[in-house]
Amino acid sequence: MADRLSSITPAERQVLAALRRGLSNKAIAAELVLSPRTVESHMSHLLAKSGCRSRTQLLLWTLAER
Repeated sequence: MADRLSSITPAERQVLAALRRGLSNKAIAAELVLSPRTVESHMSHLLAKSGCRSRTQLLLWTLAER
């Protein structure tokens, strides 16, 4: 699991932090001043890196890794 966390970029970490606070992709984009498509891209990368299949699973994974 540590290998998975080490491959997460700083931008992806910001998206994860916003996800932990329950924000939608649209809200994350507004907060981080990104396009919604960029947030979707970060989410896709996070799902692939973590091996998760959904935002909910990603949220649970990231909470377990803290």
